[in-house]
Amino acid sequence: MKVIKFGGSSLSSATQLKKVLNIVKEDKKRKFVVVSAPGKRSPEDEKVTDMLIQYANSYLADKDVHIYQDKIINRYEEIASELSLDAIVIETIKNAVIALTQLDKKNPDYVLDVYKASGEDNNAKLIAAYFSKNGLPATYINPKEAGIVVSDEPGSATILEESYDKIYQLNNLEGVLVIPGFFGYTRDGQICTFSRGGSDITGSIVAAGVQAELYENFTDVDAIFAAHPKIVTNPKKISELTFREMRELSYSGFGVFHDEALIPSFKAGIQVVIKNTNNPSAPGTRILASRQTNVNESVIGIAGDSGFASIYINKYLMNREVGFGRKVLAILEDLNLNYEHMPSGIDDISIVLREDQLTPDLESALLDHLEKDLHLDEVRITHGLSMIVLVGEGMKRRVGVAAKGTCSLAEAGINLEMINQGSSEVSIIFGIDQAKEKQAIQALYHAYFD
Repeated sequence: MKVIKFGGSSLSSATQLKKVLNIVKEDKKRKFVVVSAPGKRSPEDEKVTDMLIQYANSYLADKDVHIYQDKIINRYEEIASELSLDAIVIETIKNAVIALTQLDKKNPDYVLDVYKASGEDNNAKLIAAYFSKNGLPATYINPKEAGIVVSDEPGSATILEESYDKIYQLNNLEGVLVIPGFFGYTRDGQICTFSRGGSDITGSIVAAGVQAELYENFTDVDAIFAAHPKIVTNPKKISELTFREMRELSYSGFGVFHDEALIPSFKAGIQVVIKNTNNPSAPGTRILASRQTNVNESVIGIAGDSGFASIYINKYLMNREVGFGRKVLAILEDLNLNYEHMPSGIDDISIVLREDQLTPDLESALLDHLEKDLHLDEVRITHGLSMIVLVGEGMKRRVGVAAKGTCSLAEAGINLEMINQGSSEVSIIFGIDQAKEKQAIQALYHAYFD
């Protein structure tokens, strides 16, 4: 059997749902359908999830919520009406949306998660009804019924291993099963969502749980591209890449997948294919545990992400001071800061972290602790950096890959703030001024692909 997941753009309207029905119908192996909330119908449109967040914030702030209730209900009503669904379907959804205002406000984080989860939950009910009405017997399966048990971490839940045995039992049910993505239930029965984009995570979890032969993820592009099409004109389509390559690209700015989404499928050894709802005959991009690399191929993709800061630390004979790195990390931990990269030299370390963690007061406290606690010779912080990543299994043991990248950036007049290559040799990261991000990606793409 196959698990098939549809993103918000694939479920944004009645027109899109008709395409979805045909896709599921054309392959009897497509038994498990994981769905997102309705996405944007046009660039100016609103996602249902965004409306739900506004709805939750107004409710928690004791403001009037009727405008958001009406917008959300109207969105589902419009889809249901165009699909000629029974009135009971929209009545069920309407009651569920209004009932959100009965939640206890004492734990706002949990309240927000329940509101957000309702987008997927209501859409799954609508889609199951639509499938059944049109000759495809389907059943809505709530994540609690499916056995998706998650950690008690609102907004960033993770799946618990105990879930998989229960999820496997879904194989015993007849017909197509429509499962809302994005959330699960804690052991205490509380809804908690995965991080944003978490419907991909649900699809991956279900694929691993039912031991599917394939996880198909339908979106609005024909394939994953070697660079962002809005930055590079006509970038190369990628036919195959590995889980490691996909994770590196997703983490570094690729919008196709949440960077943690594929871990359950990867651990279970299940292949993933990215396909286009609007062009389902296109082969898409297949994601594998391993692949053969072309003799002439080193880099398979280039991505960039902005909003980083780099803290430069210098101390003479740092390399001879036992426990220095641990002390640095302890200061970050005490201030509840996550770091992304930490390249080092003999007497210096650069700590790269996302700058949205740093309020002015926290930044001042961090610099003060580093300087006084570690008796540094110098410490300074640089804001407004982008991390540009080159990714490719073909970089292993290949001479001159980094040199080609640094030369292309130099020729484009782009200064390097940092360069870092992991021991896996799957990625090389360049830190640059974020104002030059687009220019850097274009220069690197031309160097490796043209």
